[in-house]
Amino acid sequence: MRIAVDARELCGRPTGVGRYLGELLAAWAADAGAMRHEWTLYAHTQPQLPSSWQSAVHVVAGSGGSAWEQWAFPRALGLQRPDVVFAPAYSAPLTAPAPVVLTVHDVSFYAHPEWFSFREGARRRLLTGWSARRARTVITDTVFSQGEIARHLGLPESRVEVIPLGMRRPVVPPPEASASPREPIVLYVGSVFERRRVDQLIAAFDAVAEQVPAAQLEVVGENRTRHPHRDLEALRRQSRHRDRIHLRAYVDEATLADLYARASAFAFLSEYEGFGLTPLEALAAGVPPVLLDTPVARETAGAAARYVDANAGHQAIADALVAVLTDQDVRRGILDHAPAVLSQYDWQATAARTLAALEGAAVGR
Repeated sequence: MRIAVDARELCGRPTGVGRYLGELLAAWAADAGAMRHEWTLYAHTQPQLPSSWQSAVHVVAGSGGSAWEQWAFPRALGLQRPDVVFAPAYSAPLTAPAPVVLTVHDVSFYAHPEWFSFREGARRRLLTGWSARRARTVITDTVFSQGEIARHLGLPESRVEVIPLGMRRPVVPPPEASASPREPIVLYVGSVFERRRVDQLIAAFDAVAEQVPAAQLEVVGENRTRHPHRDLEALRRQSRHRDRIHLRAYVDEATLADLYARASAFAFLSEYEGFGLTPLEALAAGVPPVLLDTPVARETAGAAARYVDANAGHQAIADALVAVLTDQDVRRGILDHAPAVLSQYDWQATAARTLAALEGAAVGR
């Protein structure tokens, strides 16, 4: 079977969807059953991939935007005539010469159009809607997103397959190891969008710092806020504890692993997600997460998190973080539930189910 993959998200600094696709490729590379297929990875420039995948890359010159997706990419596909096309990032070429398996991680641009410019929101809604209705199979990460896709795109839930994401480290350290002394670091990791309320986290940190004298806030993620733009550096400068707040757009894997190993609390106050991977990565590293109380957070993290009411103010956020930073009973109560929660997420299982979807979509080709 010839499988074509849109690999644009692996170009540059892969985050989000790029990490999702990278983990799938790593799992497939280790699976003899997957590697019996013929794979071609299409991108507009050379993607970041291990050597085992380099020979499968086909670079199609262009910007890598919607025009590339809808014109250059399908022309290249027409030459190869694949049996199935995997589009891991919300949209696919509408004239693809083969069945499409499409992953839609969330539909925030439908549910909250105010978070996007008129042009960007309209583009995303148009392309995702058309792509999903045309796709042979639609994949999403959670039951919550399955319902959102059905509601906003008008697809029956039976056409949307839920395949949860996986974890690199499926088991947390034992509770006695996790309870060993850590630094009083509050960590946030992820692209910064309006919905993730990083500005509120920075504002709440003053109250944390006043109760935990050595506390620090580490924010790692590119600022992608647009409507309105949140000037995080300006917010940091306005803080009474500005010297204890550190903002970084990107760190390498070794630095990120070090932050997870040192942090005592993980904050992720997102009001809308398709899944939310970084809180689970923190949990796997023995860092209790503080999450906004939303349906998708409850679905993915279950009892292995401290929850903050979605309408809570800065003091409630600070109180939750202080409890996780300083109260060993609170920490242990969260981490004791971690093994059961994390056992649900495995990249090998995610990759196997995704491959099955690809093989099923190609039947009869």
